[in-house]
Amino acid sequence: MIKVYAAAAAAAVAALLAGTWWMTLGRSSDDAFSACRNSAIAGGAGSIGGPFTLVDGTGQTVTDADVFTKPSLVYFGYTFCPDVCPLDNVRNAEAIDLLDGMGYDAQPVFISIDPERDTPEVVEEFAGYMHEKMIGLTGSLDQVTAASKAYRTYFRKQDSDDPDYYLVDHSTFTYLVLPGTGFVEFFKRGDTAPDIARRTACFVEAS
Repeated sequence: MIKVYAAAAAAAVAALLAGTWWMTLGRSSDDAFSACRNSAIAGGAGSIGGPFTLVDGTGQTVTDADVFTKPSLVYFGYTFCPDVCPLDNVRNAEAIDLLDGMGYDAQPVFISIDPERDTPEVVEEFAGYMHEKMIGLTGSLDQVTAASKAYRTYFRKQDSDDPDYYLVDHSTFTYLVLPGTGFVEFFKRGDTAPDIARRTACFVEAS
């Protein structure tokens, strides 16, 4: 029985490490944002993010340069998500409002990882419902996969007998991206809107 418990514990630890393999405890001494950062990334912040090509809610092809013209809170999810995605995006929208009240112009960005159902029209409606500033993005499966890999996110479509009704497993981090700098920080589900707003303001001031 002890061996069974030990094996289960080892599996749980392995799963935890697999889910957060790119987070470390150390901080680089030459990190310009060290005073703002609550986390560190293996390989440095420059190892996350990068160019992408997606489609916005109007059906226009856009690049990361077109999207990230102001500090952005970026979330990878899908509009049919029953609980996590709406909650996380509402929280991000609240953080944007708090930042606005602090004098910082920032925007929420939603990138769908379910391009089969999330057409440009669907992501446009979802984004508009969440926040007037939110930018909704989708694209082909190849485009979405490339963007997901750039930000080291995870998603997997679950098997379903109904091709129209299925769930998608996915990671739930929110990424802070600054124009001209790129990715600088991630936020976890447990972070509150005031936490995100305060830390985002710190990064903006330090940039």
